[in-house]
Amino acid sequence: MVTHSGWASDTRPDAPQDHRSLGQLVSDLSEQASRLVRAEIDLAKAEMAAKAKQAGIGAGLLAAAGVLGLYAFGTLLATIIIALANVVDAWLAALIVTVVLLVVTGVLALLGVKRLQKGMPPTPERAKENVHEDVDAVKKGFGG
Repeated sequence: MVTHSGWASDTRPDAPQDHRSLGQLVSDLSEQASRLVRAEIDLAKAEMAAKAKQAGIGAGLLAAAGVLGLYAFGTLLATIIIALANVVDAWLAALIVTVVLLVVTGVLALLGVKRLQKGMPPTPERAKENVHEDVDAVKKGFGG
């Protein structure tokens, strides 16, 4: 049956022409969702790989800087010894620099040991106390 506008009476011009069943639509939705999730996972993997590469390069550059810094420190020590050798004998200049380095090393070692002792044993004391307080509060709440 056709109306005066030329359209069949049981269809609308704006009605979708896709005649898939609800099951097919749900299946398509599921497939597209899984594709989207896989694409997002692949993107995350690619981003993480790029960041890991940058972090690796950065770590390598820092290691190289540390090695060169160590050599520069050695050169600085040699310079100090040579400068002191203008005032005292060379052996005494080297001895003075060595003693100063040993004193600084000893002070740093003592400070490090004290800090380690403050952190040992590595147990969360405050957290343990809070848990005990929480248990006591719960016991009181239940009349125990």
